Amino acid sequence: MNSTPRPTAPRTDCPVLRVPPAPPEAAAAHFRASLALHTDVADVAAALSAPGGPGFVLVDSRSTEAWEQGHVPGAVHLPTALVPEQAQRLLDRAVPVVAYCWGPGCDGAARSALALAERGYRVKEMLGGFEYWAREGFAYDTARGPERRSPDPLTAPTAPGACGC
Repeated sequence: MNSTPRPTAPRTDCPVLRVPPAPPEAAAAHFRASLALHTDVADVAAALSAPGGPGFVLVDSRSTEAWEQGHVPGAVHLPTALVPEQAQRLLDRAVPVVAYCWGPGCDGAARSALALAERGYRVKEMLGGFEYWAREGFAYDTARGPERRSPDPLTAPTAPGACGC
């Protein structure tokens, strides 16, 4: 049970509210735009296993060494530096792209997504990257073959729908 008192009015002395929240219309526009640019690991996993395919191509933007350590099954390996010379050969501009890199501490997927968008691809970034793919217990391919780790209880709920998303 939560014993924190429920606020009755915004506090101006609170660091969180020093800059007031955006009006609801501005917040809705921001989050709509954010969701147009980002997706998460669980949604990508669900889409990849959906009948008829996901409707997008998943791109791993990491180095060959990182790819061999582990990558999402079915992903296309396209390191960010190679986007200018290889994207047109590997990807169809009519099919949306979801890019990922290592994890939250890496901006490789954002750089890859930018390079792809500048070349006319519709693209989203998979938040959490390969790190959260593995942490959530999804299977992945390595140079040694398929692997899977036990889900991290801090990132992957144990019961369907337990995250409340």
